[in-house]
Amino acid sequence: MTDQTVAKWDVFETSLAGPSTGNPFVEVRLEAVFSQNSRTVLVPGFYDGEGTYRIRFMPDSEGEWQFRTRSSSAELDGRTGSFTAGPPGPGNHGPVSVSNRFHFAHADGTPYLPFGTTCYAWTHQPLDLQAQTLATLKATRFNKIRMGVFPKDYPFNINEPLHDVFQRDAEGELDFDRPNPESFRHFETQVGALRDLGIEADIIVFHPYDRWGYCDMSAEQDFRYVAYLTARLAAYRNVWWSLANEYDFLLDTKPMAQWDRYFHIIEENDPYRHLKSIHNGDVNANYDHRKPWVSHVCIQNWDVKRTQDWREAYGKPVVNDEPEYEGNILLSWGNISARELVHRFWITLMRGGYAGHGETFMHPQDILWWAKGGVLHGEAWQRIGFLRDLLEEDARHGLTPISGAANWPWSRVSGARDGDVTYIYLGEHQPVIWAPGLPQEPGDYAVDVIDTWAMTVTPARLVDAPANHPTRHGAVVRQRRPDAAFAVELPGRPYLAIRVRPRR
Repeated sequence: MTDQTVAKWDVFETSLAGPSTGNPFVEVRLEAVFSQNSRTVLVPGFYDGEGTYRIRFMPDSEGEWQFRTRSSSAELDGRTGSFTAGPPGPGNHGPVSVSNRFHFAHADGTPYLPFGTTCYAWTHQPLDLQAQTLATLKATRFNKIRMGVFPKDYPFNINEPLHDVFQRDAEGELDFDRPNPESFRHFETQVGALRDLGIEADIIVFHPYDRWGYCDMSAEQDFRYVAYLTARLAAYRNVWWSLANEYDFLLDTKPMAQWDRYFHIIEENDPYRHLKSIHNGDVNANYDHRKPWVSHVCIQNWDVKRTQDWREAYGKPVVNDEPEYEGNILLSWGNISARELVHRFWITLMRGGYAGHGETFMHPQDILWWAKGGVLHGEAWQRIGFLRDLLEEDARHGLTPISGAANWPWSRVSGARDGDVTYIYLGEHQPVIWAPGLPQEPGDYAVDVIDTWAMTVTPARLVDAPANHPTRHGAVVRQRRPDAAFAVELPGRPYLAIRVRPRR
């Protein structure tokens, strides 16, 4: 095989001709051992139809790599080749993993703060709508998107998909022992398009909203599907694995042990250890995210002031991908205001977690962003982008909540620090002066008041900090010195934040 050159953290692919009779998806095993010096990496291959087999590999170090195939088919066994991994190109920071216990970073150490959105079935829509979705994403600051492999049958989601995920037999029935390569090729093409936009693809492997029978596959068919999906997509650096959307709505047919096995199959077939999570439906049905194969907490819950509770309970990054959606549909999870969604983002971030966006506005053709993509009609996405830009100015280790969530005043307002930078979000409260959480020692600080809705940053007016303050019960605690070196004068309106940075 001729040498190729690919960039570090890009996809190297080799294709091989092999048997096409019988059912190669089930009957033929293929893998390759990639080696560099004394290091080896085992990578699964997959059948791509019409007698073609492929192996994909994501090199994580520069230099020459060799590989040798192993297969149950003599035609595919013992094939060798090599390639060279060159330096990564602009914007290629490598895959994302957990960093500093509660946060994320790319492989090259660049901090990654997830600001995601949701378009469950966008890859199953007409091609022109998919192109419009990508153009919309390019104009936003979203850097993650939740998206399903399977099409979705749900209110506002009744159109037929672009492709069947599995092939159909002579009687027109889906054959769950034969994946449809055309569908997977299209899906991975769109994952690649997201990668080129700097967007992580949070791939939802299962969901309960189905009229095609995907939910009713046998356990063995599920296991083969998960392994096939992983073999095809693990080499894309922007992949995250989400085992399910609302897994608890599938427990009647997919018991808990089966969900654990899905995680293990991904671990066995993904040598790059991409992030893995699972999403609940009922707010009281969280998966046990303490299990070692779960990289981070994926959750849906409207009560975002509990973020620090989840962080402490599971000891992992918390991503509340569904704190309800901006929109105006009948369903209560899809009709909060843009101001409320932005408010929930700020609370979540200031309590040490991350939040996700979704948009569900009524549309005459049922083109709702949360399901089908298209264009954004709301007002939250701009403010979420403003928040991302603001935090990335000083992103170092990730935000750590200032104090226990149950302690006054942090049970009402939210504050966090990243290194020597302090943020305090006042939310629905509208004081005219604020001191708690501000530096206790005098110094040269740059202090700003942030209007989270107007997206403005204004230098603050500093005043002397009060020497005493009322407790939550109205009594006064008299102190020998103020709580802080100074206080910030505020205009007395809600949804403001304070940022304090030492002058550099």
